[in-house]
Amino acid sequence: MTGLGVDGTFSVWAPAAGSVSVVVDGATWPMAADEGWWTATVEGAGPGSRYAYAIDGADPLPDPRSRRQPDGVHAASQVWAPGSVLPDDGWTGRSLAGSVIYELHVGTFTPGGTFDSAVERLDHLADLGVTLVEVLPVNAFDGTRGWGYDGVLWFAVTENYGGPDAFRRFVDACHERGLGVVLDVVYNHLGPSGAYLDRFGPYFSGSNDWGSALNLDGPGSDTVRAYILENVAMWFADFGVDALRLDAVHALRDSRATHLLEEMAVVVQGLEATLGRPLTLVAESDLNDPRLVTPREAGGYGLDAQWCDDIHHALHSTLTGETQGYYVDFGELETLGRVLREAYVHAGTWSTFRGRTHGRPVDLDRVPGWRFLAYLQDHDQIGNRAGGDRLTATLSPGLLACGAALVFCSPFTPMLFMGEEWGASTPWAFFVGFEDPELQDAVREGRRREFAEHGWGAEEVPDPTDVATFERSRLDWTEAEEGQHAWLLEVHRDLIALRRSERELADPRLDRVRCDVDAGARTLVLHRGALRLVVNLGAGEATVAVDGATEVLWAPFEVGLSEAAVVLPGESCAVVRTS
Repeated sequence: MTGLGVDGTFSVWAPAAGSVSVVVDGATWPMAADEGWWTATVEGAGPGSRYAYAIDGADPLPDPRSRRQPDGVHAASQVWAPGSVLPDDGWTGRSLAGSVIYELHVGTFTPGGTFDSAVERLDHLADLGVTLVEVLPVNAFDGTRGWGYDGVLWFAVTENYGGPDAFRRFVDACHERGLGVVLDVVYNHLGPSGAYLDRFGPYFSGSNDWGSALNLDGPGSDTVRAYILENVAMWFADFGVDALRLDAVHALRDSRATHLLEEMAVVVQGLEATLGRPLTLVAESDLNDPRLVTPREAGGYGLDAQWCDDIHHALHSTLTGETQGYYVDFGELETLGRVLREAYVHAGTWSTFRGRTHGRPVDLDRVPGWRFLAYLQDHDQIGNRAGGDRLTATLSPGLLACGAALVFCSPFTPMLFMGEEWGASTPWAFFVGFEDPELQDAVREGRRREFAEHGWGAEEVPDPTDVATFERSRLDWTEAEEGQHAWLLEVHRDLIALRRSERELADPRLDRVRCDVDAGARTLVLHRGALRLVVNLGAGEATVAVDGATEVLWAPFEVGLSEAAVVLPGESCAVVRTS
C-alpha cells in the first residue's frame, strides 16, 4: 500500500491510532481502519492534490510515503504520479564490473546546484570515461542545503534540486550519454528535523551514532522492513536508477535469521528480471566482512559490492604521512602493497584504533576485485576533515597522479569524487541549512567539540550553518582548464582510457595480483599480468627493478627504460609492458 492517492485512494499505517483523517486540499475526510492501515477514497483527488494525515485529532503531518514535498518536510504532501515520467525503455543498463564511478553532490557540483544544471556537465563525465554517476542522497530534508544524509522523507525527492520530475530528467540525460546512475540512500537513521515517523507507528527501536535506529526486528517490524524494501524498489522502477549505494549498513541492527540486506538483494534480483537490465547494490560498511558481497548461493548476503575504506586509508596515509586516529595502522608502504592484493588490512587481525581484532579475510581465489570500490577521496573523507580540505591542499601534483594511478591500475572498481580529476582547490566542508536556531547551535557546537578532541581549534572549523561554508564548497569549473589542473585532468583521462584498452588493468582476479615494495626507497611495483605500474613516492630519482621491461605505455613524466629497470623522477609513476 503506497498512500500515493493517485486514484483518489489514500492509505497510511498507524497501528496504535484511535482515529486518522486525511486532509485533502483543505477538506478533512475520516479514514477506516483495517489491521493497522487506515484508508479513505476522496472523490476528485489525484496528481497535484495536497494532503496530510491527522492522527487522533492532532495537527496534520506529511505522508511517510510522500512522493513530493513542494513546501518543505513539515508541510502537506503532494500527490505525484510516477507514471507521468516513464523510464527510458531503450536503456539496457550498466554492470558494475569494469565500470568507473564518479561521486557528486548535486547542490555543489555546479553553480546552479540543481539536477538540470548538473545535466550541463554530464558531457564532461562521458568524455572523461566515467560509466556510473553516483549521486549523494536526494530525498527530502529540512532546510535549503545539506549533504543529504539528514533526509526524513525517503520517497520524496528534495525540491532544493528540482523535485522528482527534474531527477527523472537527470537520470534520462545520464542514460542518453551512456552513463548509469548510482543513488546514495540512507536507511540507518533519519535527520533531526521533520522526522515524524514515530508519530505514525513503531518505526524506531534504539539508537545509533546518528540518531534513532529503524525497528528492523521488533514488534511491528514487518511493516517497517516493507517500508524500506518498497523504497528500494521505487528508485529502480519509477526513476530508472541503476544502482543504490547503501549508507553505513553496519548501523542496521537486525537480529533476524534473514538480514534486511539479504532481503534487499532478493527484491533487487526480482526487479532485475522484471526490468530486464542489471541492477546493483553497493554497501558502505566498516565490518570488513566479505559475507556482504558473497552471493546468496554461497551463504552470503548477496550484495554486489562495498566501499572499501581500508584501500582509501592505506592510500591516504601512505601519500600524506597521516597516522592519527583510524589511520594508525595504515602508514607503512608494505600495508599499501598488501591492501592492493587483499582489499582488507584488518582481516581477523589487530585493529589499534578499535582496540580489538577486526574483520575476516577475503577469499582471493573466489571473490573478484571489482566487488570492492577503491578511491583516493570521497565525500566523507574530505567533508569530515575539520576544514573540508582536499588532498590538493596537501600533496604535489606528482603524488596526486601517483595516487590516481594506484586506484585505476588496481583490480578494484575505481571511484572519483567530483573535481578530483583536475585537483580542485575548492574545499568540500560539512554544511547544513536548518532554520531552527537551537538546532543550528547544536550542530555548530557538536562539530567544534568533535574536532577539539583531535586537536583542532574552534576557529579552524568552518561554521556548518553559515551559507558561506556551503558556497565555498561549490566546484570552480574554470580551474579545469588551467596549468597543473589541466595536466591532472589529462592524467585521469589517460588512466581511464588505458584501463579500458589494456584488459589486464581491469582484471579483477585478486589471486593474480603481486606487489613489490621497497619501503626504504619509497617505490612500489604493481604487477597486472604483463603490465607493471611503477611508482616512486620518494622525493628523489629512483631506479626501480622491472624484469623484461619493453615499452612505456603511459607516463606523464620523463622516465628512463631498460630491460631490467625503470628510472623515475621523484613523485612520479609509469605503466610499462614486460616481455
